[in-house]
Amino acid sequence: MPLHPLLIKTEPFTIRTYEIDNRKQATVPSLVKLMHEAAMQNVIDLKLSVWDLEPHQISWVLMRKNLMINQLPKLGEQIKVVTHCAGFEKYFTYRDYKILNQQDEVLAYASSTWLLMDTVKRRMSRIPDFILNIECPPDEACLPRPKNKLPKFEAANLAKTFTVGWYDLDFNQHLNNVFYLQWILETVPDELLQNGQLSRIDIIYKLECKWKEEIVCETQVIDKQHLLHRLVRKSDGKELSMAETRWGL
Repeated sequence: MPLHPLLIKTEPFTIRTYEIDNRKQATVPSLVKLMHEAAMQNVIDLKLSVWDLEPHQISWVLMRKNLMINQLPKLGEQIKVVTHCAGFEKYFTYRDYKILNQQDEVLAYASSTWLLMDTVKRRMSRIPDFILNIECPPDEACLPRPKNKLPKFEAANLAKTFTVGWYDLDFNQHLNNVFYLQWILETVPDELLQNGQLSRIDIIYKLECKWKEEIVCETQVIDKQHLLHRLVRKSDGKELSMAETRWGL
């Protein structure tokens, strides 16, 4: 039996000038924003958006994303983002994304792990039954869940400090998760930024960042195409996020 059409969201987009780099191709942070916009439209359709969940004092929080990039779309290119819930496991919800071109070729895809945050106590909350009852595609139709461990971060070769601004916050009043990714990419070696192509990023979100906090982003170069990253809060040294990136040249 096919899934109810509301459960799988297909959202069309056209790549705009404010979403590209100097090579006239979409930036990775821009693509992630489009993925999350499609997911938001999906949960709005399902009446499970952050605003629908406000009476229950819970909200969605991204915990992990594993993004694979085959090709970045160009300026003016029409794409579509396909996203759906990919299952539940204890406290966690999984969501898949695919970015397709007009020929239905997969340009990028991602699996992600989400949890529900108690918006009053600011901690993990159990998934209520009215969410657990959502129908999901069978496991064989979903992407592998992001479970592999990241290598241990040893020492920083590059670092940069950022301050969380007012317009960096999301509706949960903490740093929008796209900025974690964007700041990580700002500390990549110049050669990769100018001539390389990000092919994979596996990012883990551990703690929230709040307004006006100073965050240090550190990058460790394993080799010229393999990097490790972490975000550290300057005030107490706590690790807020960690990531691993792979690059093509």
